[in-house]
Amino acid sequence: MTNIYIRTSMTSLLLAALLYIGLSNPCFALEPEPSKWNHLPVNGNITGLGYAYTEADILLDPALLLEDVKLEMDSWVGKYVRTFELFDKSARFDLTQAYQEGDWTGLLDGVPAAVSRSGLADSLVRLAINLYGAPPLSGKKFAAYRSTVDVETIVGVALAVRLPTGEYMDDKLINLGNNRFVFRPQIGVIHTRGKWSAEVTGEVAFYTDNDEFFNGKTLEQKPLYIVHSHLIYKFRPGFWASMSAAYDYGGETSINGVDKDDRRQEIAWAVNLAYPINNYSGFRLTYINTRTQESTGLDSDTIAASLSLLW
Repeated sequence: MTNIYIRTSMTSLLLAALLYIGLSNPCFALEPEPSKWNHLPVNGNITGLGYAYTEADILLDPALLLEDVKLEMDSWVGKYVRTFELFDKSARFDLTQAYQEGDWTGLLDGVPAAVSRSGLADSLVRLAINLYGAPPLSGKKFAAYRSTVDVETIVGVALAVRLPTGEYMDDKLINLGNNRFVFRPQIGVIHTRGKWSAEVTGEVAFYTDNDEFFNGKTLEQKPLYIVHSHLIYKFRPGFWASMSAAYDYGGETSINGVDKDDRRQEIAWAVNLAYPINNYSGFRLTYINTRTQESTGLDSDTIAASLSLLW
């Protein structure tokens, strides 16, 4: 009987992890990722490895004399998740790091131009705690609890931080890193009823100044407001599909105190499919589409594949 319980616990841990681990392209803010607030067993370690390919049309301020700018980006992403108990609540810590290779092409003052960059992107860290629902359980207790839950509501809060660790050159306009911190407090709710789950996450991105922006200028940015929504259907434990939508607004920038009139307003949608390989691993496929609603911004398409492992 003990062996059966251990096997059930390990399976539940992995399948719960597969509902969470996602590796989208880390270079854009609007990335609708489902299952940020799922119930995971505490004292678990999960790793994810993935690849994302992105094509994008970049719409820039005409004053920059750049037109028809296109981006092709390859991203290799690693993610680590540690679950634990915090203040008698279930919590988790995430670390995401990407290595990227990107090619930008376009017209500079009417003349064809191209530039390539490769190196580390900014690191992402996130600390989340579930305030309502999702009790801190592990092993047999977690497996027993999950097997009896059919209707559930979970409310959580988190702080995600983008660290200025990526490749950055202050004499270049195009970089993989941003040379500044971005703080993103988040609040989310996920409600599950049978095989269906509905999830909503709201967050605000606060940017520190980049005092080394292009030849010694100072870049400032106002807060960006973001909302994500997801509808998830679980065929069986670990095998699920989702549709997502997201919207952001704000984020106007200024350079040396001069406003750029470049408010962001983007919409995005995404689809995900996750499938377990065995009790310790599974894969996930993702497609993300973003479209700007302003004269400047980004239209992008991303395809990603990831593998998650329990150890």
